[in-house]
This record gives sequence, C-alpha cells and structure tokens, in this order.
Amino acid sequence: MPKVHADKAVGARQPRNEDRRHLRGKGHFVADISMPRMQEVAFVRSQVAHGRLLGVERPPGAPVFLAEDLAGRAKPIVSVAATPGFKSSDYVLLAHDKVRFVGEPVAMVVAPTRAECEDLAEQVVVDVDPLPAVVDSLAALEPDSPLVHEHWDDNRFVTITGDLGEVDGAIASAAVTVRKTYDMGRHCGVPLETRGCVAYYDDRLDQLVLYTSTQFPHVIRSILAQQLGMEERRLRVVAPDVGGGFGIKNNLYPEEVAIAALAMIVDHPVRWVEDRWEHLVSAAQAREHRYEVTAHAAEDGTLLAVEVDLVVDAGAYSVWPWTAGMDAGMAIGIIPGPYRLQAYRYRATTVATNKAPLGPYRGVARPGACFAIERTIDEVALALGLEAKDVRMRNMIGPDEFPYTSVTGKTYDSGNYAATVRAAADLVDHDAVRRRQQASAGTSKRIGIGYASYTEQTAHGQAEWASRGLPVVFGFESATVTVDPSGGITVRVGIQSHGQGLETTLAQVVTEVLDVDPANVSVAHGDTDTAPYGMGTFASRSMVMAGGATYKACETLAVKIKEIAAHLIGCPAETLELSGGKVEGPAGAVTLAEVADAAYLHMERLPREIDPCLEVTHRYRPSIETGTFSSSTHVAVVEVDTDTGDVALLDFGVAEDCGRIVNPMIVDGQIHGGVAQGIGTALLEWSTFDEEGQPKATTFMDYLLPGATEVPDMKIAHLETLSPFTVMGMKGMGEGGSIAPPAAIANAVTDALHDLGVSMCETPITPQRVWLAIDEASRA
Repeated sequence: MPKVHADKAVGARQPRNEDRRHLRGKGHFVADISMPRMQEVAFVRSQVAHGRLLGVERPPGAPVFLAEDLAGRAKPIVSVAATPGFKSSDYVLLAHDKVRFVGEPVAMVVAPTRAECEDLAEQVVVDVDPLPAVVDSLAALEPDSPLVHEHWDDNRFVTITGDLGEVDGAIASAAVTVRKTYDMGRHCGVPLETRGCVAYYDDRLDQLVLYTSTQFPHVIRSILAQQLGMEERRLRVVAPDVGGGFGIKNNLYPEEVAIAALAMIVDHPVRWVEDRWEHLVSAAQAREHRYEVTAHAAEDGTLLAVEVDLVVDAGAYSVWPWTAGMDAGMAIGIIPGPYRLQAYRYRATTVATNKAPLGPYRGVARPGACFAIERTIDEVALALGLEAKDVRMRNMIGPDEFPYTSVTGKTYDSGNYAATVRAAADLVDHDAVRRRQQASAGTSKRIGIGYASYTEQTAHGQAEWASRGLPVVFGFESATVTVDPSGGITVRVGIQSHGQGLETTLAQVVTEVLDVDPANVSVAHGDTDTAPYGMGTFASRSMVMAGGATYKACETLAVKIKEIAAHLIGCPAETLELSGGKVEGPAGAVTLAEVADAAYLHMERLPREIDPCLEVTHRYRPSIETGTFSSSTHVAVVEVDTDTGDVALLDFGVAEDCGRIVNPMIVDGQIHGGVAQGIGTALLEWSTFDEEGQPKATTFMDYLLPGATEVPDMKIAHLETLSPFTVMGMKGMGEGGSIAPPAAIANAVTDALHDLGVSMCETPITPQRVWLAIDEASRA
C-alpha cells in the first residue's frame, strides 16, 4: 500500500517546524524568562591571570556572595580522566585562595536589574597579589616554569604515547620524509545566545528548578545533584530554546552550580545572563594545538609512516565531563583519517596555562587533526611533484575494505572516500582552476586550489566513551512516542535541539514509520521532568541515537495500533497497513484517532490481552558501539594578493557522505553553518593573550567573525553510503562542515604561493602572516 505522506518522510526537504516560532520572534530563551520577584546576578571576575587572592572587600550591606558563603552548600567541580598519570584539580565555583585566569569568577552580586548589579560589582574590591603568568604552552613545559597548580610537579595534565605498527621499518624504506610544525589558534565558541541560567526553589514540589542554556539537561541534573548533595528527584533542569551551543554549552560551569546554590540561599528567583565580554574571556575556549608532524612516504606518494608530537593548551582547569585530555585524545585517534596508514607513532601532551579552560567546540580536535594530516599530504605531494588530490586517493581506504579497523583501532563502518575527492574536484572544475592558475603565474594575484578530506566519528556508543575514561559514559538515547486520545502524536526525547532542526527531522522519522502528516507530530525536549532520561546533543549523535530511538519506538507502537485496529475491524493484524493517518486493509479501515479513542476512552472495545493507552519508550544503543563514520572532502579556490597578503575565497565545494539523509535541506544548512565557522578558524578567529595572560580579543572589534562577505556561495554534493550499524543507515553530520575548511584553505594558499617558497602552517591565515611569509621567503 503506497504511503500517503512519503513526500514528507525521510529524505524529504521538509521545512523546519521550529522556524514558525523563531521567525516570528516567539522563541523562549533564558533571557526571556520573567518571574515574580526575580533578581539579576552579575559575577565579579578576576582581572589578573595568575595571583594570590588576598581578600575581597564587599560594599557595606550589599548582597555580595563569596566562596565562603557557598561552603558546605556546593562542591567544586572535579573532572578527572581514568588515563594513567592524569592530574586533577578543583575547578572552584568562586575563587578563594588563588586566581588562575582572567575572567575567573570571584564573587556574585545580586540586584533587581543587571545595571544595578554591575554598579555594585564595580564597588567590590578584589585584592590580588600577582604571580608570573603561564601563557605559552611550550614555555609551560620548561622545568623553571611557574606552576598553575602548585600541588603538581609540572604543568602537564597528562601525556599519552603510542607506537603502532612497524614505524622504524617504514622510515628506513621511505623515498621522502617531510617534517612540518602546524599551529591552530585559540578560539571562542560565540553562539548567538550567550550562556545563562535562572534558578528558584519550588516549595510546593520541594524542588530546585534550574533553567539553563545547555545541550544536555539530564546530565546537568545528575552532576548538579552530586555537586549540591541532593537527590535528583528534588532537581528539575529545563533547557528552553537554546540559541546555539557548538559544544560551548556542553559543560558544567561554575556559574551554573553557583546560581543553583544561590537559589537555595535567597528567597526569590535569580537569573544570570552572560554578556559578550564574559563569554570571550571566561566561557570554555577551544582549538589551541601545536603539531610537529613527520611523514615518510614512498616515491608514488604512499604514506608509509607518520610521527606526531602534539601539545594542547588546555587552560587552567579540566572541564566536566570531557576532561582536559579530550582534545589530545581525539586528535591523536583521528589523525590517520581516511588513509590506509599502517605505522603511526605519537606523543600528545596536554598542558595547563593561565587561560580560560579548553572545552568541546564544533569538530572537537578534528579541525586540528585534519589540518595536521591534510597539510602534510599536500607537503608530501609537493616534495614528490605530484598532484595532491591524487596522493589522497592513492592512500585512501577502498569501498570494498569496510568495515575497516584503523591503525588506532577505530572501526570505520562504510564509505567511498576517493569518490568524495572526485566529486569535490568536479564541483569546482579542477582542471579549469589549474588553467586559471597558470594564467595568474607571475602576477600579484595568485590562484590556488586546496583539498582536505576527513573521517568524522559520530554517534559514539558506550564502548568508545568508556575507552576514554570519562566521568560519564554516553551509551544510549531515549524516546517516548505517544498517540493521544485525539490521534495526535508527541515525541519526547532527552536530546536538546539548539538549531539543528531536530524537531523537524524526528517528526519525519515518525512519518517514515507511521505515515502520518509531520504537521500532526509534536517533538518535546529539554525538560527533565517530562522527557525520558537522555544524554543530550553533542558529538553529532542526536539523529542517529534519538532518531534510532524514535524509529524503534514507532515500530513497537505500530504493532499495537494494528492489533487494536484488527480487533475493531475484525481481521488479522498482518493484513493491515498504516497509511495517511489510517489503518487500512482488505476488510476495511479505521482512523488513528478511532484506534486511540478505543485505547484511552473505551477500553470495552479492546481485547483483554491488550493494555490501554498508546505510548512506547525505547532506549536505543547501536549494535556496534564505537561510533559510525561520516566522511567528506572540501575544496577551496583562493586568490592571494601578494602585495597585501589578503586571501579571497573564490569558490568552495563540499562532497559529503552522512549515510541516509533524513532532510537534505537541513543537512545543507548544517554544512553551510559549519563551513562558515571553519572559514572563521582559517582566516579570522583568534583568542590572543599578552605575556601577563591578559586576553587581547575581548570585543568583536578584536575577535573577528566571518560575515556575508567572507563566506562564498558553496557547492555541495551528497554521497549516501549507508552504515550497517545504525537504524536506516544514518550517520551523524552536525560538526563535519567545520572540520576541513582550515586545511583546505591553507592548502589552497600554499598551492598559490609554493613557487615563492611559502607554506602556510598556522591559523588564522591573516594578511599580515601571509605578507610576512612571502617577505621571509624572498629573503631566504
């Protein structure tokens, strides 16, 4: 029986349900929450990167709260990996003996308005005896470096090493060896909505309620209960509309715990909304990696062995639950990428400095890992006089080799990696670009083309998270699907949608199974009191995990619907099909509303063996729990002005494979947004510090973001190799757009300037850096 709503189910370019409210300004964010007697909170933050906190002087009678006021009410945050040698420290809620970065919270001020809060905050005197700041990650490793945490013997959070395969033998047989150092600049997350939370105590329910802009409300409730010494039944966490997260809202922050504890002290609701200066100096930052890469290759460009020495600047504290070792572990594991690499040696060191802590940000270490290996592929090609895209394809795992176990032990489920390179080359007409490049030779406007390929590990299951030794193992996702007495459908999930269109795509999954109009499906999320326990939205997991849970719940529900319908019609259930909001078969049809009416309001119409109501909860875990792997190749075409160092993006193409595409329009939107962020990484965004640890990029005059003039129209090609490990063959794709642009653009700039002896090895690729590189090469 044909599906009535097939054109709105999986695979359809269905308009986003969320846009109805957001385009009319009807969203409801933390800053929109208003409650009787609610007062605002401002944090007094350290203006010194490193120093002894000698005392804090409060204005007489002012409602200013210090660390001593929270003592016994809330514990400091401790995030420790099970990795041998990992050093722990308390990430205090409010500093009390020492400050370790500019922006660290020292005190809370409460007043009826934010303006009054800030006036009071200016009257709080923070007495700090400055200490030498630890700013550079390599200098932090020197034996005479000041210690960020004085109970440590050095500034290393952790070092991990590995020697995989016959590295020395591969080195001995190599025709060429290439050594390069790559630096990726430090970033801020900069979601449109900054962090914020509202807390109050509900005496009627004996429950502390926290509204917070977070990506994982249930997990926040669990850890917050531990921090406050409460049972979870007495905590409700609500994530209302969330205006972007990108991983920045996927941590437990001291401010959240402090606000929750404050709500237990005062007798009114309290709200804190982060301003942009606070965000740029105190929210979790990202990306600051240094890679020393040595690649050994055969004469035809085949990679024989790769050696990597990685240093990650993790800032002052380890964030919960990801730990300070997150970036190093992720990067080292994924550097082999889509390549058939058999010999790999690495050392990765995570370093503490006097900067805001490092946390997850879209792509989580993979942009740096991709930059390191993809720039190296191009350097190998240059050394051998080969076309870089051909060297890529020569080294890639073939489509007949899946499932493939990488040298680092990751199970790649499916893909056709070389096909993404060919598709990307077609998008920009590679041969035509080469002709334009030849025409620009010798001029001040040089044309270059650069590729970058990657594998993106998504929807990790318990095996992957457990192997990382995190405080939480994110192994499942939940969905509750309910058909109400009127025949309407509600899906409740534990993930959190903050721009990905998940309210739309989950409704399309319901349509795929039950063949109802997605307009009749509501998707509810974000409230721990109403949603089934879930792990939240991160790691490109939500569509695979929550989509899988929704699909399986709907399958179970469909069986019960058919059983009830069969009884009402008087026919075998196996003769019936769901079609267009009805249950139909050769013997007749009933509507879904009629089935629901019997299930809830007229039990006398049900067989005795069938329970009333139409509601199913499914907990989904994939069959293979090491994750599924999306893949992509990005290609950038640039024009470099050798007189000014300016880099202009002329063309950009993305050939991606995320398995079964649920909504192509939403996939394209995720790619557009991710590429825009990747362009920011490549050309603009950079959190810099002076030698005393003072942040130098504290406004949008200093911290530059890509806009309409920096982001070109991009071309997208979709491949669709299905995963054998997931429902419908889906793979995650939410982060992929941000991974490859830095490497693709750097390769394109190098391609444009390689005859001048220029190799771009750090981000952002600013005009100053380009001009200086050209000038230095000319003097060599």
